Amino acid sequence: MIKEVQVVDGTGRPPYKADVLIQKNIISAIGNLKRRPAQKEIDGLGNYLTPGFIDISTDSDHYLTLITHPSQSDFTSQGVTTIIGGHCGASLAPLLYGTLESIRKWADPEDINVNWHTTAEFLKTLDNLPLGVNFGTLVGHSTIRRALVGESDRRLTTKELAILERILKLALEEGAFGLSTGLGYVHGRSAVGREIKSLVKIVADQGGVYTTHLRNETEGLLDSVKETVKIAEKTGAKTVISHLRPIKGYEEQFNESLKLLEKSAARASVYFDIYPYTTSIQAIYTLLPLEIQKGNLETMLEQVKDKKTVSQIKKEWQKLNMRGMKVASAPHHPYLIGRMIEDADDLINLMIATNFRATVSNPNINGDLLPDTLAMSQAFIASSGSEQTSNTFPKYLEIAVKEGGVPIERAIKKITSDAFSYFGVKHRGVVKERNIADLVIIGKSDYKVRTTILGGKVVGEEETKGEVLRHKK
Repeated sequence: MIKEVQVVDGTGRPPYKADVLIQKNIISAIGNLKRRPAQKEIDGLGNYLTPGFIDISTDSDHYLTLITHPSQSDFTSQGVTTIIGGHCGASLAPLLYGTLESIRKWADPEDINVNWHTTAEFLKTLDNLPLGVNFGTLVGHSTIRRALVGESDRRLTTKELAILERILKLALEEGAFGLSTGLGYVHGRSAVGREIKSLVKIVADQGGVYTTHLRNETEGLLDSVKETVKIAEKTGAKTVISHLRPIKGYEEQFNESLKLLEKSAARASVYFDIYPYTTSIQAIYTLLPLEIQKGNLETMLEQVKDKKTVSQIKKEWQKLNMRGMKVASAPHHPYLIGRMIEDADDLINLMIATNFRATVSNPNINGDLLPDTLAMSQAFIASSGSEQTSNTFPKYLEIAVKEGGVPIERAIKKITSDAFSYFGVKHRGVVKERNIADLVIIGKSDYKVRTTILGGKVVGEEETKGEVLRHKK
């Protein structure tokens, strides 16, 4: 029994005072339940009780922590009970040959044993892990495409596209929530409009979601957003632009992109995700000039070891602001994490030392534009692999409600029922009877998490286990 709380149920309804009874993993009753007996009682002390939050864009699978550290406590500590992976064109399934080349820019695939090929086999493997959150996955476009064409920088043949379409359709039928593309990465750039549209149409037919890391996030931002909107209009697919951010120096294009999204709302369902911080986490190879970003990591490594090429790279980097840039992740090189990058030589040395398996934190986001952007109706909140993963949602509530004056019920709706409904996750996202008891108690004055409940059990006090989610058409 959770007593004396202000229920913010996720529907947008204003908070109301109630007690909430949980039986097993289900919300059994809501109301004045003071006379109802319970084996365990939690005094809510008048704080808010909300649905567990959903983080629709995470990198737990990319960094392999989903498997190596399945408790995922960084999420539950901030009230997140459900996460979606498989973003930016890279997923852990399906695998044509059982290898994980597509995540090498984030982690070392040798850190885990892969005993699956299909999405069904992958999800079954996860069923046996003590996951601390509910997890659903998208299908990574580049994961499949790279297996088909290797390191070739070219369009797919008609036969190859047909194979990719069949693999995608099967993965969706086996429980994937949609498709993701990473058009700004090496193995996604070659995909043309015809290829993407044909795949996204399959996603739309299955009732899934299409998410995309844009082809260009700086000087070509507006054109990249136009491309995404056009695909959504042609296919009718629910679409989310991953980590659309106001990058410094490109604020005008960012604002024009937001206007375009607002105008397109009547014709297409296009949302975007964003986090309330001023740093981007970037795969280190993406800092190289585009003409160097070709082939695999080994090919690029040869380039940065060549003195003539390095001279060319450093010349290009005169436009790159490295101030405040630091190492965010470096598999097998923990001593590097947090180190500041002072100059071009530091960056080159880091690329060589880590074999390009590193990410950097880049303070390149204009924070002045964040509050209004976070409040937009087409904005979802997501950690998107940011280094502040453990505080994304409390920070959002602080900015939206405490500083921005957004009603608490509207702010909670965005990170619960709106997002759960968009991704087609059933029986979660609203505090109502017969729904699964994924719940959060947050402070009424500071919006910090007091208690997280997963499947009817208190995280940190009882043994909890998340559910491996499977999308159904």
